[in-house]
Amino acid sequence: MIFDFQFGLAPLILLLTFLVAASLKILREYERGVIFLLGRFWKVKGPGLVIVIPGVQQIVKVDLRVVTMDVPAQDVISRDNVSVKVNAIVFFRVVDPQKAIIQVENFLVATSQLAQTTLRAVLGKHELDEMLSEREKLNLDVQQILDAQTDAWGIKVANVEIKHIDLNETMVRAIARQAEAERERRAKVIHAEGEKQAAQALLEAAEMLAREPAAMQLRYLQTLTQVAGDKSSTLVFPVPVDLLGQLAKQPAAER
Repeated sequence: MIFDFQFGLAPLILLLTFLVAASLKILREYERGVIFLLGRFWKVKGPGLVIVIPGVQQIVKVDLRVVTMDVPAQDVISRDNVSVKVNAIVFFRVVDPQKAIIQVENFLVATSQLAQTTLRAVLGKHELDEMLSEREKLNLDVQQILDAQTDAWGIKVANVEIKHIDLNETMVRAIARQAEAERERRAKVIHAEGEKQAAQALLEAAEMLAREPAAMQLRYLQTLTQVAGDKSSTLVFPVPVDLLGQLAKQPAAER
């Protein structure tokens, strides 16, 4: 009798042991468990040891760590009708596990698709030069739009970084020609500015020499010194134009 009772109790003990083992769940520090009681949301538990009654309760684990999602290359037509391929990286994490499980079927796929469409929509409003020179502004615009739209899913978009903007060879050559023309324009402007400054300096020097005749004589002597120092058989002697004019006005008898 006692043997039969113990033999009948053994399966019950094994069943209870199995149920206890199945009901114990361990969640890591970065995990949370969304508990459903008979199909209805009950509460969010974790981290640590969580008891889930098999058959009555179900648990869905959610990772709260930052997810690094690579956005595939997207064909984008800029506002100035230039076709480019753009890829980016989105950094986000789940801040509300309840919304992430209940409000959207698969928050990873939904965030990826939303990031792709948002990237095309935002970059399509800008010209190619803005895409190349204002990446930080574009990153911020995409991040703000994604963050606002994924807030209902319990997701926080921390950052968006545009990795690469791929141009075709024709556009690369066109940009190179444009950059070369820009450098030539700057060189001409700098040369013209130098000529202007030199002319201004010559004008100031002429005005100074006109006010001081002695300065003109010193300039003549300096020029003679420079000419005499050269090993040449020809000697050039500068004669002031005003002196020649005075000689021409004198009568022949006085000459």
